[in-house]
Amino acid sequence: MLLSLLLATVAAQAQDFEPRQYANAPIGVNFIAAGPAFTRLGFPLDPAVPLTDPDLNTYAAVLGYARVVRLGGQSAKLSVVAPYAWLDGTALFNGEPVSRQVDGLTDMKVRLAANLFGAPALGLKEFMDYKQDLVIGASLTVTCPTGQYDPDRLVNLGANRWSFKGELGASQAVGKWILELSATAEVFTDNPDFYIGRTREQDPVFAGKGHAIRNFAKGMWASVDVTYYAGGSTTIDGVFRNDLQQNWRTGATFSTPLSKRHGLRLNWSSGVYARTGNNFDQVALTWQYRWGAGL
Repeated sequence: MLLSLLLATVAAQAQDFEPRQYANAPIGVNFIAAGPAFTRLGFPLDPAVPLTDPDLNTYAAVLGYARVVRLGGQSAKLSVVAPYAWLDGTALFNGEPVSRQVDGLTDMKVRLAANLFGAPALGLKEFMDYKQDLVIGASLTVTCPTGQYDPDRLVNLGANRWSFKGELGASQAVGKWILELSATAEVFTDNPDFYIGRTREQDPVFAGKGHAIRNFAKGMWASVDVTYYAGGSTTIDGVFRNDLQQNWRTGATFSTPLSKRHGLRLNWSSGVYARTGNNFDQVALTWQYRWGAGL
């Protein structure tokens, strides 16, 4: 269960959908996670960017930290993720081929996930007797404009704006299975320096996510994941654009412990249908080390 607690995927502008975000864990446990991630055939492009036929590959090194804390008698988790990425590829701009090669930080994410019901704050010894039933939780993710950004270029690793995403989720254990559902809403500040000094505004994006998770022996588990999100139409210098997002993504996750303190997780996701943007494939491998709380 502990292996699932740290969000460590790299697509900073994509609609991420990590399973077991509200899993309970002993108070005081710390996590550090690192690993590579790769996207191909595209990139989580801003839908306002007038590019077509993207063939962009991204390699990233992800570093994250999380800590389990007590909040209102339930467990909560504070996490920070800061990837560094390398992007290389081509696309069409007004029918003409253009290329881009860049590396740098992507936008950092800070997340507080608080369980509201079913995940009591427990020490390590008490946690050994804990068995999940129904868990209800909520979270707030803040995306900070720390990524590489050049207003004279159409493709960047950062978005040059803040975003705030709220989520409400439920996780139900059924034998060796865990079924999860959640709903999110994300709002954005304006980008006042979008491509040669224009102002870009974006409507909220709403999403629904689902996970079917199967537990195996010795702490291993696997999941099938799906998400649908809609909204996010943009306005450039007061001119509304017809770039509403209505996109489906699916994926799978496998997690296994390597020892008492070390674990490994493999995550894959792909765009199934994309009205605008985010039709790309992604794979990420994450190593995780945990300590504290008497481990």
